[in-house]
Amino acid sequence: MAWQLTDSLAEFERAAAEHLRADPVRQTVPLSVLANLRLAGLERYGAEPPLFGWHQREDGTVDGAVLRTPPFPMLLASLPAGSVPGLLAALAAQRELPTAVNLAAADEGGFAADWLASGGTVTVGSRSRLYLLGELVPPAPAPQGAARLAGEPDTELLVDWHDAFRVEARGAGPEDSRRFVTDLLSHDGLMLWETDARPVAMAGLTRIVAGVARVTGVYTPPPHRRRGYAGGVTTAISRAALAAGARGVVLFTDLANPTSNALYQRLGYRPVQDRVLLRLTAGQDVTATGEAPS
Repeated sequence: MAWQLTDSLAEFERAAAEHLRADPVRQTVPLSVLANLRLAGLERYGAEPPLFGWHQREDGTVDGAVLRTPPFPMLLASLPAGSVPGLLAALAAQRELPTAVNLAAADEGGFAADWLASGGTVTVGSRSRLYLLGELVPPAPAPQGAARLAGEPDTELLVDWHDAFRVEARGAGPEDSRRFVTDLLSHDGLMLWETDARPVAMAGLTRIVAGVARVTGVYTPPPHRRRGYAGGVTTAISRAALAAGARGVVLFTDLANPTSNALYQRLGYRPVQDRVLLRLTAGQDVTATGEAPS
């Protein structure tokens, strides 16, 4: 068994796309990232080129996948048991050791043990939970106001709100807010909640990939909170995703925010998987922890 690394999107998709699409709910983020790279090119997330990798069994079956799109942490989409030492050796051989990784909480202990064995250090950056919509349950009573699809004239407001959202949700990632908003607007992926013709909350939606759309960037500015607007706009954009043909609608929450976790469960979202962001410093001898790359 061995890890293969490449900077070729086409090569990675030929090898690993079927593996990722076999579980489109848990793999919503890597599938969305790949779709965006295909549409906008390899510089979609930044000037530094992405790195992709997949783990292959002796019979040729792919059972693991990783990708990194700087400036984001390395995304460990799936890690077969016992495969971390080989991954670290392959990354070290190419001088591509990560400074942070996003991985399933179930894999945290094994990964951390192998990283620590190399002499490095590990600290937890944040923890999140993936939810899948079951039966949508609109808030009752409904909040005042109504949802409307956002458009280009709303761009400056949406950029400002996404900047504010990223400051509050420190684990939301370093992506440029204007580029993010422009992309969502390009496929009608932003919704506003309004009262008296004034926007008071927003929510975004990724493209549907492998039948799954992801709600993202749900935000209510502080002066408008505790009025139910987040529940209203999340309900509206969830309905829009279903109407557009999504077979699954998902979202992530910060586990440190009990308010959002409780809200989404009231709306009908059910826990699927926990994930963790680990921040890393490298030791002196990572390659000694496992198999050499091939």
